[in-house]
Amino acid sequence: ILIIGGGIGGLATAIALRNVGYEVAVFERVAQPREVGAGLSLWANAVKALKQLGLGEMLKAISIPEVQGSIRTWNGTVLTTTSTQELEKALGEPNLIFHRAELHAALLQALPADVVQLGKACTGFQQDANGVTAHFADGDQVRGAALIGADGLHSVVRAQLHGAQPPTYAGYTAWRAVIPFPLERLLPGETWGAGARFGQVPMSGNRVYWFAAQTAPEGAHSPDGEKAELLRIYRGWHAPIETLIEATPEAAILRNDIYDRPPLSRWGEQRVTLLGDAAHPMTPNLGQGACQALEDAVVLARCLRNQADVVAALRTYEVQRIPRTSYIVQQSRRVGVIGQWQQPVAVWLRNFLVKNLLARIQTQQIIRLVGYNF
Repeated sequence: ILIIGGGIGGLATAIALRNVGYEVAVFERVAQPREVGAGLSLWANAVKALKQLGLGEMLKAISIPEVQGSIRTWNGTVLTTTSTQELEKALGEPNLIFHRAELHAALLQALPADVVQLGKACTGFQQDANGVTAHFADGDQVRGAALIGADGLHSVVRAQLHGAQPPTYAGYTAWRAVIPFPLERLLPGETWGAGARFGQVPMSGNRVYWFAAQTAPEGAHSPDGEKAELLRIYRGWHAPIETLIEATPEAAILRNDIYDRPPLSRWGEQRVTLLGDAAHPMTPNLGQGACQALEDAVVLARCLRNQADVVAALRTYEVQRIPRTSYIVQQSRRVGVIGQWQQPVAVWLRNFLVKNLLARIQTQQIIRLVGYNF
């Protein structure tokens, strides 16, 4: 089976398919692996998926459990607090915090060296009744029994299946960084202001993952640097937000506009399907992007194990995954819209509802979202 894309979803899929007896080849367009991304929160559903892949011991070495987190206003007033102990008891697994690059490296190490081929940019595919041929920018052609498009937000495989369409801008941009920082000085969780949010999460190795989001035009940039822009936006917000920004080197700050795509009613056709961000790119507001890719990998492998007909197995996988991922895409977008409200009356109403309503239903909502039973 050919897997286009060597990110977290693609590598997890390769591991899952090998576990059920398939030969796999992963093709990644990047010529050299590099440390990308920042912090990554994996909820209980993703932790269960990694354990299904046989990677339970790996989890302990490169992650720490998420501590209790709160949602606060810009001046530090607590609106609601999530009990991670209560969630772990209900879900059977803790939420874990990783560095994305370290999780990616661990998945890569779980595969034989010859499974992943770098510098292989897929340009398209052809399929017939007996197999699929992938075409690459260097002129190579590789044939397999099926092809999985795990090639991200700007998926070449998705574009061939459904037409090339630009992703949907969510209306806000985001910054991220990982830095050494005394963990005892943190206030874990998110802080919501008018059109801006800031999050801080403890990581292993006495590191902190922080992230920020602000409503902004698509493609905007900061002429005097991202750090200066962040200090302007978060001036006067509660401690230690300004201190975290001040402690971050300019080169460590990543900035990306936030996108998703409308859910599809079908993902693939015949011997081709999609997975992860290629299938259901979502905003990061529910922390489910990587989690859903890991769920996809486990379910896809199970479908291919249980059905000898590859085409039928791919359609079963889609039937099982599309309703759940579509719901999460839509919910994540809604949370982002509410989190970015700017008008004073809307901000007051949001804060009131979070404090007086969300606090009562939050645990039940989270269990519905991440209590996925494999």
